[in-house]
Amino acid sequence: MGFAITRQLITGVLLLALMPATAVAVLIPDPPRVDATSYLLMDATSGQVLVEHNADNRLPPASLTKMMTAYITEYEIKQGNISLKDRVPVSVKAWRMGGSKMFIREGTEVVLEDLLRGVIVQSGNDASVALAEYIAGSEDSFADLMNQHARRLGLSSSSFVNATGWPAENHYVTARDMAILARAIIVDFPELYKLYSEKSFEYNNITQQNRNLLLWRDDRVDGLKTGHTEEAGYCLVASGVDEDMRLVTVVMGTDSEQARARESQKLLTYGFRFYETYRAYDSGDKLADVKVWLGETDALRLGPADDLVLTIPRGSHEQLQAEMSVKPDIRAPIQEGESFGTVTISLDGKVLLEKPLVALESVAEGGFLSRLWDHIVLFFRGLF
Repeated sequence: MGFAITRQLITGVLLLALMPATAVAVLIPDPPRVDATSYLLMDATSGQVLVEHNADNRLPPASLTKMMTAYITEYEIKQGNISLKDRVPVSVKAWRMGGSKMFIREGTEVVLEDLLRGVIVQSGNDASVALAEYIAGSEDSFADLMNQHARRLGLSSSSFVNATGWPAENHYVTARDMAILARAIIVDFPELYKLYSEKSFEYNNITQQNRNLLLWRDDRVDGLKTGHTEEAGYCLVASGVDEDMRLVTVVMGTDSEQARARESQKLLTYGFRFYETYRAYDSGDKLADVKVWLGETDALRLGPADDLVLTIPRGSHEQLQAEMSVKPDIRAPIQEGESFGTVTISLDGKVLLEKPLVALESVAEGGFLSRLWDHIVLFFRGLF
């Protein structure tokens, strides 16, 4: 990290301060003006939101809904409940769906992988309903499953009524929830995420192009999904990678296909230019060795349970400050993963991240004589 380490014991709490060696002025302009009803820019690795406007407003999602339809399909594949090679029957309801279509035929069977491409690349309403019926028995039951997954993922302000995004009462999402869903798709199912970058897909001798124009305009962009209805306007959830940074953008309520691509590009350019993803520590890294009383060993390694990743102004990592606060008089027995303090990372006095410090191994109680000695030492420590 490029820090010098100082140690200090204050009122029984061990503080480890990681102080920067140099200070360099880092200047960041205001975010660009984005012509959309609602929008958000997120670092997909850290989950940190960099730019937002009306991000919690409930809005009709149009075909952004199909991100959840695809997510559930991918989830069921990962659970082993269905397979990409399954042959899915096409019902009359699926065949009759209006709007954007994959052009599947009633009474036939379609390979599930083709249907998934039909949802992601072609935005097929017919494909979405066919998958919903195959997974849950009916589209209504699938909508209930969508809402259960929404709650599980923390999509606190979204409600789903159907698998397609067809306008309906009580069918709405927020830009923030769509960013969270996009991040889940990328992180949870990396082996299937490549489908979102496909520029076209042919089925039934009909080739349709992906409506995400950024796939042609920016080599960094590799997903995710467009949406459009008269009520929702033109919407786009996009994601791209530059070096070690992945960003997710959500724009909702723009006035054209060109506008949703243009406004998303503004956010991506701003994020990649002025910010970076910084991995401060990995899960399991030893950040401190502390004294253990009454144990079979007298030392305990502490570290973070999860990777500590944050998004910072580009070039400012040498100005980060990390402080670790550890509980005094740690006593065995100790279970691996048990929390004994916190690590706090700040920049210019602003706390960016605070996470628990946990035991990196278990420590059993020591023998009778060693515990007796530690009790005597602790007794006299308490007197003074």
